[in-house]
Amino acid sequence: MPETPSKSRFLPRFLIVPALALLAAGCKPAAAPGGPGGFPPPVVTVAAVEPKDLAVNYEYPAQTAGYREVEVRARVTGILERRNYQEGALVKQGQSLFTIDPAPFRVALARAEADIAVADARLSQARREVARLRPVIEARAISQKEFDDAVSAEQVADAEVKSARARVNEAKLNLEYTRVEAPITGATSRSVVSEGTLVSGPSVLLTTVTQTDPIYVIFGIPDREYLALRRDVEAGRLKLPQHGRFQASLKRSDGKPYGRSGAVNFTDVRVNAQTGTIEARAEFANPDGALRAGEFVRVVLQGAVRPGAIVVPQRAVLEGPKGKFVYVADAESKAEARPVEVGDWAGAGWIVNAGLKPGERIIVDGVLKLGPGAPVKIAEGKAEQPAGAQPAQPSAAASGAVTDAAKGKK
Repeated sequence: MPETPSKSRFLPRFLIVPALALLAAGCKPAAAPGGPGGFPPPVVTVAAVEPKDLAVNYEYPAQTAGYREVEVRARVTGILERRNYQEGALVKQGQSLFTIDPAPFRVALARAEADIAVADARLSQARREVARLRPVIEARAISQKEFDDAVSAEQVADAEVKSARARVNEAKLNLEYTRVEAPITGATSRSVVSEGTLVSGPSVLLTTVTQTDPIYVIFGIPDREYLALRRDVEAGRLKLPQHGRFQASLKRSDGKPYGRSGAVNFTDVRVNAQTGTIEARAEFANPDGALRAGEFVRVVLQGAVRPGAIVVPQRAVLEGPKGKFVYVADAESKAEARPVEVGDWAGAGWIVNAGLKPGERIIVDGVLKLGPGAPVKIAEGKAEQPAGAQPAQPSAAASGAVTDAAKGKK
């Protein structure tokens, strides 16, 4: 006969389900006071909001240019006889650069000097004729017309002498112009024409001379950044150097700094329609010729200050559907989402233009574990200071235009 199951091995189903529920309830850990769901609040690091005067630097790509760049051209037409300088060398003002064949001009001078001798002789004859006829006309021995003709002849002869002397001076100038001189002191470029070439006066470029001490640095300020600078000045968020005169420094193409400082001395009032930038210029001393015209450099403008600037670490600023915000730890140690208006970069942080007040505590580390109103536990130890204690180096607004910006503030 088959074995009959024992009542002790099997329990009724209606008794099994309640037993499992009681077992599960007994295994659940006890709720911990504090955070949502009974979990402890997250530990976060905070930084105190402390407004500070922040030095601001602006950096732009730039190119050097000669203080003066002069095209050397001949003033007379002739055959280029000689080049009298070494290409690329430094020349002094008045130094001979080229010689144009002077022979035709010497002949022209001799002809002009002969013409003045003839004119002088005619003038002398006319003066003697007037002197001879003067007593005769007083005695009424000749007609008045005869005397007047003699006086007119003297005046014509005198004018011919002046004209001949002008031609002599012109011939002398042309002879001097066969010696083409350096108009300024500076470095020469290569010779565009060679010896034996017919030079047709000023229409032919011979070479250029560039003065590089001092030297100019030309750079462009994007129009959008210039407008942002103007707005910051008008809102009192930015203070420009006195008279809007920025100090400047240079970085060479290899990244090394140029050892001398300069200053911005010009800002254009127009916007370049092709580049959308405002041209500005700084001037640097270059006594040893270390900088050459045409170099690509980076210019750094210094002297602007953001008074009472609030700078927060970059990692504390989050992006939400309505823009950027930070978490602020309130008096009850709860995270409050605070919308902020940020400006330029400052080192590793953001400059906050609006949304924070001095003395508030922003949450820097642990923000990814937070939600609005969540309780937090502030880590013990010294609160982290916001970034930006060092001078900022944003690539936003710029410099040379500061003169106009200062005027706009007034």
